[in-house]
Amino acid sequence: MKMTFEGFPRITADPSLLEGKPCIRGMRLSVQRVLDLLSENPSWDDLRLDYPELEEEDVRQALGFAAASLSDRVVPIRTPAA
Repeated sequence: MKMTFEGFPRITADPSLLEGKPCIRGMRLSVQRVLDLLSENPSWDDLRLDYPELEEEDVRQALGFAAASLSDRVVPIRTPAA
């Protein structure tokens, strides 16, 4: 059963597709993969050459979805005592 996320109609999740990871419009292209690609090469033109089915709004929603998924809470990391 495919589900969408409120405020992100182009982001979908389906347990039968990529183990239920959030994807772009039900394609076999996860939000995580889009973010990984952008971190390696932030050129949208290059991204669209590799993935011509990807639309500009897909990329915007992937970025917005990722940002909305993060928490502003800071968790301190304890370092071992010397």
